Amino acid sequence: MMNNPKAARIVAAVLIAMLVITLAASLIGCGVSKPAEAAPTKDPVSGLAYVPVADLPQEARQTLELIDKGGPYPYSRDGAVFGNFEKLLPRQDRGYYHEFTVKTPGEKDRGARRIVTGKGDERYYTEDHYKSFRRIQADGGTDG
Repeated sequence: MMNNPKAARIVAAVLIAMLVITLAASLIGCGVSKPAEAAPTKDPVSGLAYVPVADLPQEARQTLELIDKGGPYPYSRDGAVFGNFEKLLPRQDRGYYHEFTVKTPGEKDRGARRIVTGKGDERYYTEDHYKSFRRIQADGGTDG
């Protein structure tokens, strides 16, 4: 116990001041705030990185528009079943995924770029003929 009344009053005043400041801060929201949550960078189902539609090549955006319209497609293989033999996309029954060609300027054949769609409306982009994929993020009328 304190035998000095002056010191006891100072300690009491400091404690009261600290309580008042703490109460005021909690009432006006001056506590530590959480940072704004950023959009996820990876698809939680596939584990693949997201790519916004706006970041895709123009030819890929054109292919998405054709897919949304149901064609017509420039290549006979567009809309064919994608087998997912590389097992980079989530496992599904055969026939779940379909592939569409993304034109590659300067290529005489179909090139390596594709969009693969799933029955659950998910869409994936590959620019290296199925060696890697990115999940296309929803964006306006061309959702992924």
